[in-house]
Amino acid sequence: MNLSERAGLALLHRLDPETAHGLALRALRAGLAPSPGPVSSPRLATSLAGLVLPNPVGLAAGFDKNATAIPQLSRVGFGFIEVGAATPRPQQGNPRPRLFRLAEDRAVINRFGFNNDGAQAIAARLAARLPGIPVGLNLGANKDSPDRARDFADVLAICGPHLDFATVNVSSPNTEKLRELQGKAALAALLAGVMETRQSLPRKIPIFLKISPDLSESELSDIAEVAISSAIDAVIATNTTLSRECLKSASKDHSGGLSGTPLFEKSTRTLARLSHMTAGKLPLIGVGGIASPEDAYAKIRAGASAVQLYTAMVYQGLSLAPRIARDLDRLLARDGFATVAEAVGTEAEKWR
Repeated sequence: MNLSERAGLALLHRLDPETAHGLALRALRAGLAPSPGPVSSPRLATSLAGLVLPNPVGLAAGFDKNATAIPQLSRVGFGFIEVGAATPRPQQGNPRPRLFRLAEDRAVINRFGFNNDGAQAIAARLAARLPGIPVGLNLGANKDSPDRARDFADVLAICGPHLDFATVNVSSPNTEKLRELQGKAALAALLAGVMETRQSLPRKIPIFLKISPDLSESELSDIAEVAISSAIDAVIATNTTLSRECLKSASKDHSGGLSGTPLFEKSTRTLARLSHMTAGKLPLIGVGGIASPEDAYAKIRAGASAVQLYTAMVYQGLSLAPRIARDLDRLLARDGFATVAEAVGTEAEKWR
Protein backbone atom coordinates (compact mmCIF):
# COMPACT_ATOMS: atom_id res chain seq x y z
CA MET A 1 0.00 0.00 0.00
CA ASN A 2 1.51 3.32 -1.04
CA LEU A 3 1.26 6.61 0.85
CA SER A 4 -1.67 7.99 -1.17
CA GLU A 5 -3.73 4.83 -0.70
CA ARG A 6 -2.94 4.85 3.01
CA ALA A 7 -4.05 8.48 3.28
CA GLY A 8 -7.22 7.78 1.32
CA LEU A 9 -8.15 4.90 3.62
CA ALA A 10 -7.52 7.03 6.70
CA LEU A 11 -9.86 9.68 5.32
CA LEU A 12 -12.56 7.17 4.45
CA HIS A 13 -12.39 5.62 7.93
CA ARG A 14 -13.37 8.99 9.42
CA LEU A 15 -16.72 8.72 7.61
CA ASP A 16 -19.80 6.60 8.08
CA PRO A 17 -18.96 3.20 6.51
CA GLU A 18 -21.69 3.27 3.87
CA THR A 19 -20.85 6.85 2.87
CA ALA A 20 -17.19 5.85 2.68
CA HIS A 21 -18.04 2.91 0.46
CA GLY A 22 -19.92 5.16 -1.94
CA LEU A 23 -17.00 7.59 -2.09
CA ALA A 24 -14.57 4.73 -2.71
CA LEU A 25 -16.60 3.65 -5.73
CA ARG A 26 -16.66 7.22 -7.04
CA ALA A 27 -12.90 7.52 -6.61
CA LEU A 28 -12.45 4.23 -8.43
CA ARG A 29 -14.57 5.40 -11.37
CA ALA A 30 -12.59 8.66 -11.44
CA GLY A 31 -9.32 6.76 -11.85
CA LEU A 32 -8.04 7.51 -8.34
CA ALA A 33 -7.27 3.88 -7.46
CA PRO A 34 -4.45 1.46 -8.30
CA SER A 35 -4.83 0.00 -11.80
CA PRO A 36 -1.81 -2.18 -12.58
CA GLY A 37 -3.78 -4.17 -15.14
CA PRO A 38 -3.91 -7.96 -15.35
CA VAL A 39 -1.67 -9.88 -12.99
CA SER A 40 -0.73 -13.25 -14.41
CA SER A 41 1.97 -15.83 -15.01
CA PRO A 42 2.08 -19.40 -16.32
CA ARG A 43 1.77 -20.55 -12.71
CA LEU A 44 -1.17 -18.27 -11.82
CA ALA A 45 -3.22 -18.72 -14.99
CA THR A 46 -5.97 -21.23 -14.33
CA SER A 47 -9.45 -22.32 -15.32
CA LEU A 48 -12.62 -22.37 -13.26
CA ALA A 49 -15.72 -24.15 -14.56
CA GLY A 50 -14.58 -23.44 -18.10
CA LEU A 51 -13.64 -19.81 -17.41
CA VAL A 52 -10.07 -18.84 -18.27
CA LEU A 53 -8.63 -16.74 -15.42
CA PRO A 54 -5.33 -14.80 -15.52
CA ASN A 55 -5.06 -15.53 -11.79
CA PRO A 56 -7.34 -17.18 -9.20
CA VAL A 57 -7.95 -14.07 -7.04
CA GLY A 58 -11.46 -12.70 -7.54
CA LEU A 59 -13.56 -9.87 -6.18
CA ALA A 60 -16.52 -11.07 -4.11
CA ALA A 61 -20.03 -9.76 -4.67
CA GLY A 62 -21.16 -6.75 -2.66
CA PHE A 63 -18.41 -4.26 -3.45
CA ASP A 64 -19.94 -3.15 -6.76
CA LYS A 65 -23.59 -3.96 -6.19
CA ASN A 66 -24.88 -2.12 -9.25
CA ALA A 67 -22.14 -2.89 -11.79
CA THR A 68 -21.07 0.74 -12.04
CA ALA A 69 -17.28 0.25 -11.92
CA ILE A 70 -16.58 -2.85 -14.03
CA PRO A 71 -13.99 -1.24 -16.36
CA GLN A 72 -11.99 0.11 -13.44
CA LEU A 73 -12.23 -3.08 -11.36
CA SER A 74 -11.07 -5.08 -14.37
CA ARG A 75 -7.78 -3.15 -14.26
CA VAL A 76 -7.11 -3.54 -10.52
CA GLY A 77 -5.43 -6.95 -10.85
CA PHE A 78 -8.23 -9.39 -10.08
CA GLY A 79 -8.54 -12.58 -12.08
CA PHE A 80 -12.34 -12.30 -12.15
CA ILE A 81 -15.00 -10.11 -10.58
CA GLU A 82 -18.52 -10.64 -9.29
CA VAL A 83 -21.02 -7.80 -9.04
CA GLY A 84 -24.46 -7.60 -7.43
CA ALA A 85 -26.55 -8.96 -5.86
CA ALA A 86 -29.31 -8.05 -8.29
CA THR A 87 -33.03 -8.58 -7.76
CA PRO A 88 -35.78 -8.48 -10.40
CA ARG A 89 -37.10 -5.13 -9.17
CA PRO A 90 -35.10 -2.29 -7.61
CA GLN A 91 -35.21 -2.19 -3.83
CA GLN A 92 -33.80 0.05 -1.12
CA GLY A 93 -32.78 -2.72 1.25
CA ASN A 94 -32.83 -2.41 5.00
CA PRO A 95 -32.84 0.95 6.85
CA ARG A 96 -29.54 2.69 7.61
CA PRO A 97 -27.26 2.31 9.45
CA ARG A 98 -26.61 -1.11 7.97
CA LEU A 99 -22.82 -1.31 7.65
CA PHE A 100 -20.44 -1.38 10.62
CA ARG A 101 -16.66 -1.51 10.82
CA LEU A 102 -15.10 -3.69 13.52
CA ALA A 103 -11.58 -2.31 13.24
CA GLU A 104 -10.17 -4.18 16.23
CA ASP A 105 -11.27 -7.43 14.60
CA ARG A 106 -10.45 -6.44 11.01
CA ALA A 107 -14.06 -7.28 10.23
CA VAL A 108 -17.35 -5.81 9.01
CA ILE A 109 -20.99 -6.43 9.82
CA ASN A 110 -23.54 -5.66 7.12
CA ARG A 111 -27.29 -5.96 6.90
CA PHE A 112 -27.87 -4.29 3.52
CA GLY A 113 -30.73 -6.56 2.46
CA PHE A 114 -30.02 -6.71 -1.30
CA ASN A 115 -30.22 -2.97 -1.98
CA ASN A 116 -29.76 -2.53 -5.74
CA ASP A 117 -30.99 -0.77 -8.88
CA GLY A 118 -32.81 -3.83 -10.22
CA ALA A 119 -32.01 -6.35 -12.94
CA GLN A 120 -32.91 -4.17 -15.93
CA ALA A 121 -30.59 -1.31 -14.97
CA ILE A 122 -27.77 -3.69 -14.07
CA ALA A 123 -28.22 -5.64 -17.32
CA ALA A 124 -27.81 -2.42 -19.32
CA ARG A 125 -24.47 -1.72 -17.62
CA LEU A 126 -23.30 -5.30 -18.12
CA ALA A 127 -24.24 -5.10 -21.80
CA ALA A 128 -22.01 -2.03 -22.23
CA ARG A 129 -18.85 -3.59 -20.81
CA LEU A 130 -15.85 -4.31 -23.01
CA PRO A 131 -14.14 -7.72 -23.24
CA GLY A 132 -11.78 -8.49 -20.39
CA ILE A 133 -11.54 -10.68 -17.33
CA PRO A 134 -14.61 -12.83 -16.52
CA VAL A 135 -17.48 -10.92 -14.91
CA GLY A 136 -20.31 -12.61 -13.01
CA LEU A 137 -23.46 -11.53 -11.22
CA ASN A 138 -24.79 -12.51 -7.82
CA LEU A 139 -28.49 -13.35 -8.20
CA GLY A 140 -30.92 -12.35 -5.45
CA ALA A 141 -34.61 -12.23 -4.64
CA ASN A 142 -36.85 -9.30 -3.76
CA LYS A 143 -37.76 -9.11 -0.09
CA ASP A 144 -41.50 -8.89 -0.84
CA SER A 145 -41.51 -11.45 -3.63
CA PRO A 146 -44.32 -14.03 -3.58
CA ASP A 147 -41.97 -16.51 -5.31
CA ARG A 148 -38.35 -15.97 -4.35
CA ALA A 149 -37.15 -19.08 -6.14
CA ARG A 150 -38.57 -17.66 -9.37
CA ASP A 151 -36.76 -14.36 -8.80
CA PHE A 152 -33.36 -16.00 -9.26
CA ALA A 153 -34.38 -17.37 -12.64
CA ASP A 154 -35.89 -14.04 -13.66
CA VAL A 155 -32.68 -12.12 -12.91
CA LEU A 156 -30.70 -14.71 -14.88
CA ALA A 157 -33.05 -14.38 -17.85
CA ILE A 158 -32.59 -10.58 -17.89
CA CYS A 159 -28.86 -10.36 -17.19
CA GLY A 160 -27.56 -13.75 -18.35
CA PRO A 161 -26.82 -12.77 -21.98
CA HIS A 162 -24.24 -10.26 -20.71
CA LEU A 163 -22.49 -12.47 -18.13
CA ASP A 164 -19.60 -14.90 -17.94
CA PHE A 165 -21.09 -16.63 -14.87
CA ALA A 166 -23.93 -16.24 -12.39
CA THR A 167 -24.16 -17.06 -8.68
CA VAL A 168 -27.30 -18.20 -6.87
CA ASN A 169 -27.15 -16.51 -3.47
CA VAL A 170 -29.42 -18.23 -0.96
CA SER A 171 -27.00 -17.68 1.92
CA SER A 172 -27.35 -13.98 2.77
CA PRO A 173 -28.55 -13.64 6.38
CA ASN A 174 -30.03 -10.20 5.72
CA THR A 175 -33.22 -11.11 3.85
CA GLU A 176 -35.76 -12.79 6.09
CA LYS A 177 -36.14 -16.54 5.49
CA LEU A 178 -33.79 -16.50 2.47
CA ARG A 179 -31.52 -19.11 4.04
CA GLU A 180 -34.48 -21.47 4.20
CA LEU A 181 -33.91 -21.95 0.47
CA GLN A 182 -30.74 -23.89 1.38
CA GLY A 183 -32.94 -26.80 2.50
CA LYS A 184 -32.59 -29.88 0.29
CA ALA A 185 -35.98 -29.88 -1.43
CA ALA A 186 -36.26 -26.10 -1.75
CA LEU A 187 -32.73 -25.78 -3.11
CA ALA A 188 -33.22 -28.57 -5.65
CA ALA A 189 -36.37 -26.91 -6.97
CA LEU A 190 -34.76 -23.47 -7.10
CA LEU A 191 -31.69 -24.73 -8.97
CA ALA A 192 -33.85 -26.68 -11.39
CA GLY A 193 -35.59 -23.43 -12.35
CA VAL A 194 -32.28 -21.60 -12.74
CA MET A 195 -30.75 -24.36 -14.85
CA GLU A 196 -33.82 -24.46 -17.07
CA THR A 197 -33.54 -20.70 -17.60
CA ARG A 198 -29.87 -21.08 -18.49
CA GLN A 199 -30.86 -23.32 -21.39
CA SER A 200 -32.66 -20.38 -22.99
CA LEU A 201 -29.62 -18.06 -22.87
CA PRO A 202 -27.54 -17.36 -26.00
CA ARG A 203 -24.50 -18.86 -24.23
CA LYS A 204 -24.38 -21.61 -21.62
CA ILE A 205 -22.71 -19.73 -18.78
CA PRO A 206 -21.51 -21.44 -15.58
CA ILE A 207 -23.86 -21.35 -12.59
CA PHE A 208 -22.40 -21.14 -9.09
CA LEU A 209 -24.06 -21.59 -5.70
CA LYS A 210 -23.04 -19.50 -2.68
CA ILE A 211 -23.53 -21.15 0.70
CA SER A 212 -23.53 -20.18 4.36
CA PRO A 213 -20.73 -21.02 6.81
CA ASP A 214 -23.35 -21.70 9.50
CA LEU A 215 -24.47 -25.10 8.18
CA SER A 216 -24.51 -28.31 10.21
CA GLU A 217 -22.75 -31.39 8.88
CA SER A 218 -26.02 -32.88 7.63
CA GLU A 219 -27.11 -29.60 6.00
CA LEU A 220 -23.77 -29.29 4.22
CA SER A 221 -24.04 -32.90 3.07
CA ASP A 222 -27.50 -32.21 1.64
CA ILE A 223 -26.19 -29.16 -0.23
CA ALA A 224 -23.29 -31.17 -1.65
CA GLU A 225 -25.72 -33.81 -2.89
CA VAL A 226 -28.06 -31.25 -4.47
CA ALA A 227 -25.19 -29.32 -6.03
CA ILE A 228 -23.88 -32.42 -7.77
CA SER A 229 -27.28 -33.73 -8.86
CA SER A 230 -28.34 -30.30 -10.15
CA ALA A 231 -25.27 -30.12 -12.41
CA ILE A 232 -24.27 -26.64 -11.27
CA ASP A 233 -20.71 -25.67 -12.11
CA ALA A 234 -19.16 -24.60 -8.78
CA VAL A 235 -19.88 -23.76 -5.14
CA ILE A 236 -18.74 -20.59 -3.39
CA ALA A 237 -17.88 -21.27 0.25
CA THR A 238 -18.81 -19.11 2.06
CA ASN A 239 -21.04 -16.10 2.64
CA THR A 240 -21.04 -14.12 5.91
CA THR A 241 -21.75 -15.65 9.33
CA LEU A 242 -24.20 -14.91 12.12
CA SER A 243 -21.64 -16.09 14.68
CA ARG A 244 -20.06 -13.53 17.02
CA GLU A 245 -17.39 -15.66 18.69
CA CYS A 246 -14.24 -14.02 20.10
CA LEU A 247 -14.91 -10.49 18.84
CA LYS A 248 -13.41 -7.43 20.56
CA SER A 249 -15.10 -4.48 18.84
CA ALA A 250 -17.84 -2.46 20.49
CA SER A 251 -19.95 -2.91 17.34
CA LYS A 252 -19.92 -6.70 17.59
CA ASP A 253 -23.57 -7.05 18.66
CA HIS A 254 -25.13 -5.39 15.61
CA SER A 255 -27.37 -7.74 13.66
CA GLY A 256 -26.27 -8.81 10.19
CA GLY A 257 -23.63 -10.90 8.51
CA LEU A 258 -20.07 -10.83 9.81
CA SER A 259 -17.20 -10.91 7.32
CA GLY A 260 -13.46 -10.43 7.58
CA THR A 261 -10.64 -12.03 9.55
CA PRO A 262 -12.82 -13.74 12.23
CA LEU A 263 -14.58 -15.70 9.48
CA PHE A 264 -11.42 -17.22 8.03
CA GLU A 265 -11.17 -20.41 10.07
CA LYS A 266 -14.90 -21.20 10.01
CA SER A 267 -15.26 -20.64 6.28
CA THR A 268 -12.10 -22.60 5.49
CA ARG A 269 -13.29 -25.57 7.53
CA THR A 270 -16.60 -25.48 5.65
CA LEU A 271 -14.67 -25.37 2.39
CA ALA A 272 -12.53 -28.38 3.32
CA ARG A 273 -15.54 -30.39 4.49
CA LEU A 274 -17.36 -29.60 1.25
CA SER A 275 -14.27 -30.58 -0.73
CA HIS A 276 -14.37 -33.99 0.95
CA MET A 277 -18.11 -34.42 0.39
CA THR A 278 -17.97 -33.49 -3.30
CA ALA A 279 -14.82 -35.56 -3.95
CA GLY A 280 -13.58 -33.36 -6.77
CA LYS A 281 -16.83 -33.53 -8.73
CA LEU A 282 -17.15 -29.76 -8.98
CA PRO A 283 -14.79 -26.84 -8.31
CA LEU A 284 -15.02 -24.76 -5.15
CA ILE A 285 -14.33 -21.06 -4.63
CA GLY A 286 -12.97 -20.08 -1.23
CA VAL A 287 -14.26 -16.88 0.38
CA GLY A 288 -14.19 -15.57 3.93
CA GLY A 289 -11.48 -13.78 5.87
CA ILE A 290 -8.80 -13.63 3.18
CA ALA A 291 -6.45 -10.79 4.15
CA SER A 292 -3.06 -11.97 2.89
CA PRO A 293 -1.38 -14.12 0.24
CA GLU A 294 -0.98 -16.82 2.88
CA ASP A 295 -4.74 -16.82 3.52
CA ALA A 296 -5.49 -17.23 -0.19
CA TYR A 297 -2.94 -20.02 -0.45
CA ALA A 298 -4.47 -21.79 2.55
CA LYS A 299 -7.92 -21.69 0.91
CA ILE A 300 -6.50 -23.22 -2.26
CA ARG A 301 -4.74 -25.98 -0.35
CA ALA A 302 -7.96 -26.59 1.61
CA GLY A 303 -9.81 -27.31 -1.64
CA ALA A 304 -10.50 -24.04 -3.51
CA SER A 305 -9.78 -23.76 -7.24
CA ALA A 306 -10.06 -19.97 -6.88
CA VAL A 307 -10.71 -17.43 -4.14
CA GLN A 308 -12.59 -14.17 -3.63
CA LEU A 309 -12.07 -11.29 -1.22
CA TYR A 310 -13.73 -8.04 -0.22
CA THR A 311 -13.68 -7.05 3.48
CA ALA A 312 -9.88 -6.96 3.81
CA MET A 313 -9.80 -4.17 1.22
CA VAL A 314 -11.66 -1.97 3.71
CA TYR A 315 -8.47 -2.03 5.78
CA GLN A 316 -5.76 -2.63 3.15
CA GLY A 317 -7.08 -0.99 0.00
CA LEU A 318 -7.54 -2.25 -3.55
CA SER A 319 -3.81 -2.81 -3.96
CA LEU A 320 -4.28 -5.90 -1.80
CA ALA A 321 -5.65 -7.88 -4.77
CA PRO A 322 -2.58 -7.68 -7.07
CA ARG A 323 -0.28 -8.16 -4.06
CA ILE A 324 -2.05 -11.38 -3.14
CA ALA A 325 -1.85 -12.62 -6.73
CA ARG A 326 1.86 -11.86 -7.08
CA ASP A 327 2.79 -13.37 -3.72
CA LEU A 328 0.61 -16.40 -4.39
CA ASP A 329 2.83 -17.07 -7.40
CA ARG A 330 5.83 -17.00 -5.07
CA LEU A 331 4.22 -19.35 -2.54
CA LEU A 332 3.27 -21.85 -5.23
CA ALA A 333 6.81 -21.78 -6.60
CA ARG A 334 8.29 -22.18 -3.13
CA ASP A 335 6.38 -25.40 -2.62
CA GLY A 336 7.09 -26.82 -6.06
CA PHE A 337 3.69 -26.33 -7.68
CA ALA A 338 3.80 -25.53 -11.40
CA THR A 339 0.14 -24.50 -11.47
CA VAL A 340 -2.66 -23.43 -9.13
CA ALA A 341 -4.51 -26.64 -9.95
CA GLU A 342 -1.65 -28.76 -8.61
CA ALA A 343 -2.04 -27.17 -5.15
CA VAL A 344 -5.82 -27.50 -4.85
CA GLY A 345 -6.83 -29.62 -1.85
CA THR A 346 -3.31 -30.69 -0.89
CA GLU A 347 -3.92 -29.77 2.77
CA ALA A 348 -7.68 -30.31 2.99
CA GLU A 349 -7.29 -32.91 5.74
CA LYS A 350 -5.66 -30.29 7.97
CA TRP A 351 -8.92 -28.30 8.04
CA ARG A 352 -11.45 -31.07 8.44
